[in-house]
Amino acid sequence: MDQQPPGSQDPTPPGDGPAGPVSCYRHPGRGTAIRCTRCDRPICPDCMVSASVGFQCPDCVRQGSGTGHHPAASRPRTIAGGRIAADPRLVTKILLGINVAVFLAVLANDTLVNDLALLGRAVYYDGGPPQGVAEGQWYRLVTSMFLHQEVWHIAFNMLGLWWLGGPLEAALGRARYLALYLLSGLAGSALTYWLAAPNQPSLGASGAIFGLLGATVVLMRRLNYDMRPVFTILAINLVITFNPWGGIAWQAHVGGLIAGALIAIGMVHAPRERRNLVQYGTCAVALIVVVLIVVARTAALT
Repeated sequence: MDQQPPGSQDPTPPGDGPAGPVSCYRHPGRGTAIRCTRCDRPICPDCMVSASVGFQCPDCVRQGSGTGHHPAASRPRTIAGGRIAADPRLVTKILLGINVAVFLAVLANDTLVNDLALLGRAVYYDGGPPQGVAEGQWYRLVTSMFLHQEVWHIAFNMLGLWWLGGPLEAALGRARYLALYLLSGLAGSALTYWLAAPNQPSLGASGAIFGLLGATVVLMRRLNYDMRPVFTILAINLVITFNPWGGIAWQAHVGGLIAGALIAIGMVHAPRERRNLVQYGTCAVALIVVVLIVVARTAALT
């Protein structure tokens, strides 16, 4: 067996042997004795990122923000658990744009009102086919939420959407805010379909706007804000809703208000450890109630 002469050195270059220093995984050839505390890869001084214990490599920091968790876990969240967006009014702007676009389409072709308005069941002309939700036109429950015919009507509703929607979107997050808006509008449509005369058409975003108003009351109470201003606004709107001159679908206002308040309670008061379950469950219950009302009313009209 060959033996090394006394005093000779191992010809293995430093860094290649198991006992020698290793190279930085990002800078081959740059020896280091420091390793990432998470993935154990060797890192040089240029790649070291200070952590609560030791150092971490840039890849682990990007993947987990240095916490050992997914990056989403350390992102700032709203009071309801939603992500804080760069533009806190994006969904509000989109909803406002859809309403305005439909209004312009109605100005160009007013027959769209008959095709998109909420209607239980009616015949538009003698000998014509029956129209309405009871005839399978369930889309009217949604399209009527974005439909306006008068300038004052859309102006009033869009002002309400802008004033109430922006702060709510920022507080809830985009997805939760959109769910609140749509479910409130659907609840208003469902209650109108249930209680109004089947041949009485209805249109407008008022159900969804009243849902935002109800949610605003809940949110301000949750944040311990002064409730007098919002209660004043609520009282004024309820007086307008039940004015003696008529012409307003109060059912949509009441349905949206109740749904918006209940959904907001589920969103802002959900315990953090079961937040998603409570929030999704609240929205699911609201949707199920809407479906049951629509199905029951349809069975009564057909």
